[in-house]
Amino acid sequence: MTSWPGQPVTVIAPATSANLGPGFDALGLALSLHDTVLARVTESGVEVQVTGVGGGQTWRPEQHLVIRAMRAAFAATGGQPAGLAISCRNEVPQGFGLGSSAAAIVTGLLAARALAAARESAADPADLLPAADVLRLACEIEGHPDNVAACLFGGLTIAFGAEAGPEIAQLVPLAGLVPVVCVPAVPVATKTARKALPARVPHADATANSARTALLIAALTGRPDLLLPGTEDFLHQRYRAAAMPATAALVAALRKAGIPAAVSGAGPSVLALTVDGEAGDAGEVARIAAAAASSWRVLPLRVDVEGARLASN
Repeated sequence: MTSWPGQPVTVIAPATSANLGPGFDALGLALSLHDTVLARVTESGVEVQVTGVGGGQTWRPEQHLVIRAMRAAFAATGGQPAGLAISCRNEVPQGFGLGSSAAAIVTGLLAARALAAARESAADPADLLPAADVLRLACEIEGHPDNVAACLFGGLTIAFGAEAGPEIAQLVPLAGLVPVVCVPAVPVATKTARKALPARVPHADATANSARTALLIAALTGRPDLLLPGTEDFLHQRYRAAAMPATAALVAALRKAGIPAAVSGAGPSVLALTVDGEAGDAGEVARIAAAAASSWRVLPLRVDVEGARLASN
C-alpha cells in the first residue's frame, strides 16, 4: 500500500468580498488578507491549533471547518489517513462578510489534495482532483459559490450554476484598484443576514439590479468612473439595513461623498472600491469612518490575483 507523506503541506488562501453591491451570490473579489494552514498526516487522532483570528475559540477537532473540508477531499481522492494535524494562522475576520468560511474550506480542500497527490506520486495535485471538482466540493460545503470561487481562483470572479455544476468566469480587475475594508467591532451571522431577505422582490428592482451588475463589470474591468453607479444595489442591502444599521449608515455616508461602497458579503463589513490616483482614496474612507457613530477598523488592501495556493515549507 502506498504510504502517506511524512512532510506537511502549507496552503495560503485569501479573504474575499462577495456581491460587491448588486452582484448578489455571483460576484466575488479576492483580497490581500490571508489565512494559512499547515497540514500533515499523523498516526492517529486529529489535532487542531489556531493562532490569530479565532485562536481563543474552542471546538471539537472533527467539526473544525478545515478538517471537514479535508475529509471531503480525502473521500473524493480515495481514502482517509489515520490521523491529521493542522496549524492555522488566521488573518481573515470571522463573521464579518469577508469569506472566512470560504478560506477555511478552500485551504482544507487544497491541503488534502496535495497530501493525497504526494501519496499517489502525482506530479500535479490537479491531476488527482481537478479545479472544477474542488470548486464543486467547496460549494457543497459552503452552500453558495461566490466567496469560494474568488478564494480559489483569485482576482474578480463571476460564479454561476450549470448542468454540470458550479462554474466561474474569471476577469482581470482594473489596475490600481484599492479595495478598502471597514470592519466593525461586532460580527453578524450570515444566517441572520439571509433571514432578512424577502422571498420575492419587485420586477422593477430586479431589472434595475441587472443593469447595475452589468455596469459594475464594466467599471471593475476598465471604467473606474462607473464604480459609483455600478455598486448600487436593489436586491439585498436595504432589507439587511435593520439588522446592521451602522453598516447601512457608513455605506450611505461613503456614497454621499462619491466613494463607491457596498456591504461586503452578508456584512457587517463595508467594502469601498477606490482607485489609485483618483479622488476618494483610502485616507478619505478612513476619515469618514472615523466620523461615524460606531467604531471601524479600516484596512486598505489590494486584489489578490493568485487565489489559494500551495506554499513552500
